[in-house]
Amino acid sequence: MKRLTLLRHAKSSWGQSDIADHDRPLNRRGERDAPLMGRRLIARGARPSLIMTSPATRARQTARLLAREIGYPIEFIQTETSLYLADPQTILEVIAGQDDTFGDIVVCAHNPGITDLANHLSGQRIENMPTCAMVTIEAETDAWQEIGGAPRTFIDFDYPKRPD
Repeated sequence: MKRLTLLRHAKSSWGQSDIADHDRPLNRRGERDAPLMGRRLIARGARPSLIMTSPATRARQTARLLAREIGYPIEFIQTETSLYLADPQTILEVIAGQDDTFGDIVVCAHNPGITDLANHLSGQRIENMPTCAMVTIEAETDAWQEIGGAPRTFIDFDYPKRPD
């Protein structure tokens, strides 16, 4: 069994028009939401053995804040260049390339690819994953390479402003 959490990066700042998209940092809300979602992830029984992130500043900051909150070593976060603004197929290829010893993976990436992949893997109809939203699924396989075709179970769709 494999557990996968797809995480959209937290809210970023648009305050400086001279900063490239790749370099935009989180704003205050993003800095608040990422640890919140880390607490919710742990409350739902997740114990990530790998966190992967896009190299964009906002995604790396999201991954680090989430990792700190859940006790995951920051230095073990993998930055995957191909996750920056990736389409669903590219994200799936990155996941498929991971070592099968990892049982629980978090992937921090961008819209629209992360929402499209979440819909595909979860079987849900999620219009848009808001910033810092997470979709978690479990797949009946021992190999990440098989996650796209393995039987999957939708576990949760959560986001910072979701009503309790």
